[in-house]
Formats: sequence, structure tokens, C-alpha cells
Amino acid sequence: MTHGDRQMDRRLERAVLELLERRAATATICPSDAARAVYDGDDDGWRALMEPARRAARRLVAAGQVEITQGGHPVDPGQARGPIRIRRAR
Repeated sequence: MTHGDRQMDRRLERAVLELLERRAATATICPSDAARAVYDGDDDGWRALMEPARRAARRLVAAGQVEITQGGHPVDPGQARGPIRIRRAR
């Protein structure tokens, strides 16, 4: 992993936490919200950050800061397939 990758990982983690902080305690965000928040361009290049954003969410789950949900229910990040949402840990 390069320094640039680690830097992007940290930016995505911060974006997830900052986006959640600005919303109601029960609100969720999509990983795409974090990807868009850190992407510098105005095209759809943020899509390349989707998997890194999902990985950032998994790291934040491991740190006890957020939960990953599907269908409104917390799921094991390692088992989640398809669209996910991220919310503050409860």
C-alpha cells in the first residue's frame, strides 16, 4: 500500500464520520456519499473510490465507530453482499 493509498483511506474514514455527524443520530449514509465527498473532480471518477469507501466503513466497524446495515439491520461486514448503508454504532 502506498502513502497515497493510506492517505485516501484516512480521508474516506474521516468523510464517513463527518457525514454521519451532520445527520440525525439514526441516519445512514451510502459509501458513495463518502466517495463523492473526497473525490476532487466533477465527473463520475468517484466510482473508483466505492470499494475503498466500503473498506473504510469496515475498518470503522472494527473500531466500534459505525455499523454496516442492510435492510435496516446491522450485518457482519464480511458477509455483506450488495448495497450497504453506514450508521453510527449503537
